[in-house]
Amino acid sequence: MKNKKNLNTGYQLLTTRILGIDPGYGRIGIAVIEKTNKEDNLIHSECFETEAKLLHHERLLALGEKIKTIIKKYQPQKIAIETLLWSKNKKTAFQVAEARGVILFEAAKSGCLICEYNPNQIKLAVTGYGKSDKKQIINMVGKLVKLDIKNRYDDEYDAIATAITCSAISLSTDIRI
Repeated sequence: MKNKKNLNTGYQLLTTRILGIDPGYGRIGIAVIEKTNKEDNLIHSECFETEAKLLHHERLLALGEKIKTIIKKYQPQKIAIETLLWSKNKKTAFQVAEARGVILFEAAKSGCLICEYNPNQIKLAVTGYGKSDKKQIINMVGKLVKLDIKNRYDDEYDAIATAITCSAISLSTDIRI
């Protein structure tokens, strides 16, 4: 957590950078928000895609390099990652689990606090209802953080929602007196 003094009030503004990740194998959502006492600001978001023509281990390597680059560039204090929902397709589930392992490895190497949330926790934190659909999540994400106008994949919105969840849960546990 970094402290910045507000010149108007003299109070310390506590800021925390949170990297939110929606894990995947072919595509992952990445979002960086900066949490202050007052609000969450979206600093960066993207959907990173691994090239389908690459071999399996090369795709995992590319994913790890991307996460390492994002961590180095944005220097988050916390990394929030969505846990897996099991898929009927075992091959896909294993690929996503392996990708998630690479992401967790890079996160652990960085020394950041790692926070993991299941999809229902994320839906509840963002919309107030643990069984919200994608449209409801996208709508609330747009209300909770200022978004620039661009087309985004669902993975990107999920990463933003994951970071917002970490921020909301942190708000209740990071209170300083």
